[in-house]
Amino acid sequence: MESRAIYTLANDVVYDQLVALLNSIEANVGTDIPVCVIPYDDRLERVKSHLEQRENVSLFDKTDILEQWDQLVNDLWESHSRAQDPASTYPAWYQGFVHRKFAAFDGDHDKFIFMDADSLAMKQFDDIFDKLDEYDLVFNDWEHAKPREVTEVDLSKIEAATELSEAEIRPKLHCDSFFGSKQGLLGIGQLDEFRKRAIEHSEIEWVRPRSWWSSSGLFTYMTFPGDLKMFNFTRSDNPQERTGNCADADPFVSRDGVLYNEEGLKPIHRIHYMNYSSTDFARLTQGEDVKIRYQDTFLHYRFLKEPHLKPTILKPANPWVKAQRKLGKAVKKAKNLFLA
Repeated sequence: MESRAIYTLANDVVYDQLVALLNSIEANVGTDIPVCVIPYDDRLERVKSHLEQRENVSLFDKTDILEQWDQLVNDLWESHSRAQDPASTYPAWYQGFVHRKFAAFDGDHDKFIFMDADSLAMKQFDDIFDKLDEYDLVFNDWEHAKPREVTEVDLSKIEAATELSEAEIRPKLHCDSFFGSKQGLLGIGQLDEFRKRAIEHSEIEWVRPRSWWSSSGLFTYMTFPGDLKMFNFTRSDNPQERTGNCADADPFVSRDGVLYNEEGLKPIHRIHYMNYSSTDFARLTQGEDVKIRYQDTFLHYRFLKEPHLKPTILKPANPWVKAQRKLGKAVKKAKNLFLA
């Protein structure tokens, strides 16, 4: 019998998001499906302590696989022309470990779904696992619909290298925040192939300098060649399957703690709190009104098992605290510019 699992990527920095995610999976997906937390880095004290309380949640412990992905990604980005430009400024996530999510391909389960820790599950995932009977990769994002000038990969360079049209390329564009796939599809057995193709043929340049060090752009690049069969719910012929998923952009309706697409009350797979910082969520759990959209939904799941700890009233930070934070950001920005 095939095994199924859900993977996420986390450390102590995103502890509050991780707890909320795990609670949402338990409430809306089920308690039987295993969840595996891939370590973003070694800051795991709170995560490990919390996982001891979860019967069906484990920590990914194949450090050799994580290290091989680390090495591959560093090799690829160091070969990018952006890295060779002395005038380059580096993104805040430079040499981060977001790519470790791809270790899910070398996990212990036949089929899996990966979802970022800053997400909440809103429904069962049977439809995704069923799609994997026919497809290699299943997505639910709108990367393919972005304007040409802001896609994570450079369409012009891909068109020139492959002679494919924009219409042929767009279905291959996708994000890496939420996807379903199969064990071994893009595992460490393919890393040398990725390295050779990206560096020797300069295909790493397909990832835009603007989004350099983009794990989403890298994922699109890795899945681009060959005959991989991909399905994206946002491109489905069934309009009921086309929904939003971003907290900062899409309108949702809440019913009994579950969010639905506002248009037609379509069930959504997950809400993604992208573009909100872990600091914002930490402050929210302490009772600060940080103006995150759908923050009541987040608090519902964050304190689902600890309702007595849930803030009863949210209050904005006082002007003095806001001024101190603003000053701290300015100082940090100045230091980064100096060191770049």
